Amino acid sequence: MPETRREIERLAGRFGQPLVIDSPIPDYFDDPIRKPDRYGEVCMVVRRPSGAVLLSIKTFYPRGAYRLPTGGIAPGEPILDALLRETHEETGLRTEVRRFLAQIAYHGEGEATGTPLFHTFAFLLDETSGTLGALDASEQIEDWREVETAQLPDVAATLENIPDRATPEIDNWSAWGRFRAVVHRVASEALRS
Repeated sequence: MPETRREIERLAGRFGQPLVIDSPIPDYFDDPIRKPDRYGEVCMVVRRPSGAVLLSIKTFYPRGAYRLPTGGIAPGEPILDALLRETHEETGLRTEVRRFLAQIAYHGEGEATGTPLFHTFAFLLDETSGTLGALDASEQIEDWREVETAQLPDVAATLENIPDRATPEIDNWSAWGRFRAVVHRVASEALRS
């Protein structure tokens, strides 16, 4: 993906050098790491005027599983385009990109080499206007919560401790929660530096 590498270099030049992380994850879940319509996602660390950042929960998530919003990057779609599109669709807010926080490549546990399973590109965005609310009903966002950035490790810990059968529809919530926790810890580290 030479074009993606070039875009990452341009984004780092414009929005700052991100933390670059290779993370092992349990890989016995499918959504989103095996969805054919994406190779990765953007993570939107949306800072409100109060300084707090937004977390969301979807209707089918285990209770309490609030997390930083993310959105898929379609094959061939520029990362920045996906970030701006997904931020607007999911939050309804107008934002300004402030920092490129992290570039995370995920590998199955015990497989630290080879092609990554999935990628997350995390960015800090400042809310500039708009009314909070998903514009795309298919996102199934049920609620929003604001937290201080210092609380992101606590959010990660909550996600890491989701039991497997937290809802009847999905058996492997534990693996999903451990995967989702990674970006919260990395974004917290990036924001402290």
